[in-house]
Amino acid sequence: MAEHATPSDSIAALVLAAGQSRRFGSDKRLAELPGRGTLLAATLATLRPHFHDIHVVIGGDDDAVRLGIPDDIVTLVNPDARRGMGASLAFGMCALLRESRGRAVAVMLGDMPWVRDATFAALALRAGEALIVRPTFQGEGGHPVVFGRQFWPALCQLDGDGGAHHILLDNPAACVEIATADPGVIKDVDEPGALDPG
Repeated sequence: MAEHATPSDSIAALVLAAGQSRRFGSDKRLAELPGRGTLLAATLATLRPHFHDIHVVIGGDDDAVRLGIPDDIVTLVNPDARRGMGASLAFGMCALLRESRGRAVAVMLGDMPWVRDATFAALALRAGEALIVRPTFQGEGGHPVVFGRQFWPALCQLDGDGGAHHILLDNPAACVEIATADPGVIKDVDEPGALDPG
């Protein structure tokens, strides 16, 4: 349970929240989840019991206060966020390389507030400097993906919308998949109907 979790000092969390929400039709980060606040705030709340060091990447036109990002979470403003998720991931990872002593980073999307505590705990248990650990649900890979520090320089070189998928493909021996019973690892929000966790 979350109240018994011990936040990790050795694993950072990086939340990618600079997306333009084109398919959603409005800024999905501000969409309300019943009893949990905004979508982005709810996602950040799931991370708090597990990570001391949380960074969020937002776009140059975004307002961290309006987005509900707490003061004690590091906000990274990427002026090139429109270049895509890969560019935002690279921007965040370069900041972490400078600022974090972590041995790994859990890369999370800002619209995934349903990941379970047990999943975070299982990922942290397997994380290592030379490993890439990700959860799966019914055979499908999900988030967060935990990248060992060995891969941080490569993450800094990403650009565009491709994300880090090719890093996983290029390093199969380093990849560890953890099968979970957690549908939250693959459930994100692209359309308003997806706000229902059912």
